[in-house]
Amino acid sequence: MNTLEHLMEYIEKSPSPYHAVRSAAELLEGAGFVRLEETEPWSLAPGQGGYVTREQSSLIAFRLPAVSLESWRMTAAHSDTPTFRIKNDCLNGVPGYIRLETEGYGGMNRSSWLDRPLTVAGRVAVRTAQGVETRLVHMDRDLLTIPSLAIHQLRDVNKGHEYNLQKDMQPLWGLEGSPSLTALLARELQVEERDILSHDLMLCPRQKAVTLGPSGEFFQAPRIDDLACAYATLEGFLNASPLPHAGHLWCLFDSEEVGSGTRQGALGSFLPDVLERLGDLLGLDGQGKRRVLAGSFLLSADNGHAVHPNFAEKADPENRVYPNRGVVIKKNANQSYTTTGLTQALFAEICRQAGVPVQVFANRADEPGGSTLGNLLGRMVSVPMVDIGMAQLAMHAAVETAGSQDPAWMVQACAAFFSADFRRTADGCYQFQEVNKRHDIQEL
Repeated sequence: MNTLEHLMEYIEKSPSPYHAVRSAAELLEGAGFVRLEETEPWSLAPGQGGYVTREQSSLIAFRLPAVSLESWRMTAAHSDTPTFRIKNDCLNGVPGYIRLETEGYGGMNRSSWLDRPLTVAGRVAVRTAQGVETRLVHMDRDLLTIPSLAIHQLRDVNKGHEYNLQKDMQPLWGLEGSPSLTALLARELQVEERDILSHDLMLCPRQKAVTLGPSGEFFQAPRIDDLACAYATLEGFLNASPLPHAGHLWCLFDSEEVGSGTRQGALGSFLPDVLERLGDLLGLDGQGKRRVLAGSFLLSADNGHAVHPNFAEKADPENRVYPNRGVVIKKNANQSYTTTGLTQALFAEICRQAGVPVQVFANRADEPGGSTLGNLLGRMVSVPMVDIGMAQLAMHAAVETAGSQDPAWMVQACAAFFSADFRRTADGCYQFQEVNKRHDIQEL
């Protein structure tokens, strides 16, 4: 299987952030990484890899250096996606029908969710003989839909309609007398209904990941933002050559689509806590930890807007990105992206040496874009960063589209980043320690 096939498989297995973390954990364990718990002491040998999760929806994996730690190489992506979170089993008020009561999560393209098969995924808290535990669930069947109103009853809908989350977007579950969601969950998990205590469940589209175009130029799937970056950075992390003096971290955070302000989000203490514990494990004192952090570097990986074939005027006149033309470097004057001239130059040089094409994205000056993990994570861990991603279409729609070649470019770029032997020699200067193909030393 190639990178795209692996990515599509990862997306299929990851209908919720909890499943995305579990799928990543399976790949890490298959590569020999050891699962650790935040509540237990940690013990790892030089060169060994481990990982830890938080709230089952965020994960940080790490590979210790074989000799001594001078810097961390890190990537960060997010596990969540805009969707509908389920509040209650039944929404009353319309005789004859059963609806689930939902609430919007993140900034979504609401109309893209209409009239398509949907199902339910997430985690359920159940009572056990020992106490309370959570179990992941994915109803692998067509269960729900959000029906649109017929054009005969809303004749101006094509002139623009504001979709109200409470009025227009509640999903149809069944007819009066249909089994409840709780009943189906109990059957799926093989527990009694009374033992289901609460849940973190969401709707997810049923469309499978597919390739499109005369030569398969595109792929289409739910959750490309940001599971495409999550998987590609992970494969790059696993493929990278270890360095004797640099440790590797791969981060997957939840809650990005709602501001990251949770204990499992980029604004929580997850990454600082992990770095602190790893520093202790390696015998670093306070000054040593800060020295290592100052020499570290992070790739914030989240996708960017490709030029739209029907709305090309929405793209910046000069900084335009397209599918299958390489890894995207994202820049913003107001620092909603963390890229600076220096971090852009360093990452672009790493990609050049690895033979990976790059392209630069910036929003139109009159259209502010969204922010990503980097500028939020930088408040918790102060390291140089560059915002990168893949060019995609229909961002935050129920189903999105991207270039089939770009995941492989991202994997290659991340593997090169983790493997490149560069060091910060002074403020504003990075030096490559190995002679490149032209047999000279590159300095930035």
